[in-house]
Amino acid sequence: MNEVQLSLAIDSLWVMLGAILVIGMQVGFALLEAGSTRMKNAGHVAGKQILSFAIASLAFWAAGFAITFGKGNGLIGMEGWFLKEGKETFSSLSWANVPLELKFLFQLAFVGVSLAIAWGGFAERAKLSVYFIFGAIFTVAIYPVIGHWVWGGGWLGEMGMQDFAGSTVVHLQGAIAALIATMLLGPRIGKFNKDGTPNFIPGHNQVYTVIGGFVLWIGWFGFNAGSTMGTADGFFGYVALTTNIAAAAGAIASILTAKWLVGKADIPAMVNGVLAALVAITAACAFVEPWAAAVIGAVAGSFTFWTSVYFERKGIDDPIYAFSVHGIAGIVGTISTGFFASPRLVEITGIGKAGLFYGGGFDQLIVQTVGVLGAAVYVAVVSFIILFTLKKTIGLRVTPEQEISGLDISEHGSYGYPEHLDPTYQQTATLTRS
Repeated sequence: MNEVQLSLAIDSLWVMLGAILVIGMQVGFALLEAGSTRMKNAGHVAGKQILSFAIASLAFWAAGFAITFGKGNGLIGMEGWFLKEGKETFSSLSWANVPLELKFLFQLAFVGVSLAIAWGGFAERAKLSVYFIFGAIFTVAIYPVIGHWVWGGGWLGEMGMQDFAGSTVVHLQGAIAALIATMLLGPRIGKFNKDGTPNFIPGHNQVYTVIGGFVLWIGWFGFNAGSTMGTADGFFGYVALTTNIAAAAGAIASILTAKWLVGKADIPAMVNGVLAALVAITAACAFVEPWAAAVIGAVAGSFTFWTSVYFERKGIDDPIYAFSVHGIAGIVGTISTGFFASPRLVEITGIGKAGLFYGGGFDQLIVQTVGVLGAAVYVAVVSFIILFTLKKTIGLRVTPEQEISGLDISEHGSYGYPEHLDPTYQQTATLTRS
């Protein structure tokens, strides 16, 4: 094996490992979201992760990857359906020295994460059929368009937008879709009183929430460091460093903010602070110095908790705070490079310009702001059209009776925790003991 072949083999193994880590984040989302919701919906919330990743896999293979990375214009790719065309069709990924199949698998993992984020706004009250329809459309008509704009040779990429691993492409997209769904579905039964004040609906298992958060933290090394898609220069190690520093700062800042604002060191708030910091550093991990990563993580972790409280008081019932964690933090992270992008790192990556704090002026800040606004508007409009149409036709929400009984039994016919919730199981267990 010569040096070129060895380099290809190592890079391929690295990208495969990155893909596995990011796909493994679905386990983290299953634990996090199931733990953060009620027992009667736990099986449904966890199970939809498998369903949504299966839908995304087929839809992204058929059309989504081509629209994201295929040759086209500044708005969409128009070649490469079913991965049939050759490598030249996906020239925007030609810099990555790995087989096309691995490029697809790695990018598919990102789509799965974005869709998992979107489902946060649907939690505990949406029909199962909506997951099928919206999941497929999101994968071919929403996510790939923004992906093409930034990563596939589209107009934002041409402007030099800095979004290394997807604070906007992955997280903001999912968060905007979640927000639109939350608003169209309306709050869960019992969430708000007649005067508009919110009631606390705790998740059923904080241990699941914490474990899920830690699984996501580990998976993020594949998310960010894996996005180098190569190992030769060792730059993936630097990206991993800034990622971890931001996450640590987010954990500390969020739990202190919770203690200050509501008087308790809230555990789920700390987990969300870690995730918010990771979301924010996702765009900036390859462009900022370690000290800036700590600042970005702390700001995202702290601000996310404050906004989650604010939105809830304004009547928005976002069960896992998807918009605050992934939307607000995604905006913070994307905009941050306009301030903190280091000249030496911009030279290494070859993307965009230095930030305002390094004498780069407002140019990069303007590009980042335009990117956030453009992506947010597109995703909001298209998500609203799709979900509003579904609401007026098949309906988005289960009946009140089904919601009260829980989606485990009403949508799937069995409880995730039968020994606690199923009267038939409980009676059988009692007779057995007798």
